Amino acid sequence: MVQARARVRGESVLAERFALFAECLLTGVWIAVASLGVLTWPAALAAGTRHLRRRAAHRAGGAREFTADVRDAVRGGWAVGLAGWAALGLAWFDVRAVRAGLPGGPLIGAVVLVALLGFAVAVLRAAARWTPDARWRTLLAAAGRRTVLDPAGSLLLVAGLAVVGCSGWFVAPLAIPVLGAVAAAAVAVEERHRPC
Repeated sequence: MVQARARVRGESVLAERFALFAECLLTGVWIAVASLGVLTWPAALAAGTRHLRRRAAHRAGGAREFTADVRDAVRGGWAVGLAGWAALGLAWFDVRAVRAGLPGGPLIGAVVLVALLGFAVAVLRAAARWTPDARWRTLLAAAGRRTVLDPAGSLLLVAGLAVVGCSGWFVAPLAIPVLGAVAAAAVAVEERHRPC
């Protein structure tokens, strides 16, 4: 399918794939900039994944469309952003409790970490399915089910989040464009479950 599209546009398959990779990196920068509003990170992810879906389908779309998508997605997405920060705060509190040596701390710490990763994967999956007429609550409920029922896809997204974390740990600016690759992975994971 990529070869047929590349021939129609007069590009080689390698050029087509490199252009998509470059678009992923640019989208990561857009996601990072749109996430500066603290509660806008789910909306930024949703707009980024929608942009990558448009790009993969060879439809027009650029910074204006991305910005419009962020505005649309932030309407319900701010509550998801707030919940994400609350979950992160709970995880931080839990790490402090584990370090203090509370009984059962390591077990509770592991459970909270798994729950935090599950939440992050569910948000990525929901963002990958977001459209302007979709409700975040419905998207998250369905994404939560897919997170549990599709462990291979969920592990792929956890690995992508780990790559972002490692990139940020080693070379902080590198984590920004890698966000686009994680958004592309979320789109790919979700495309496997779309009805044909």
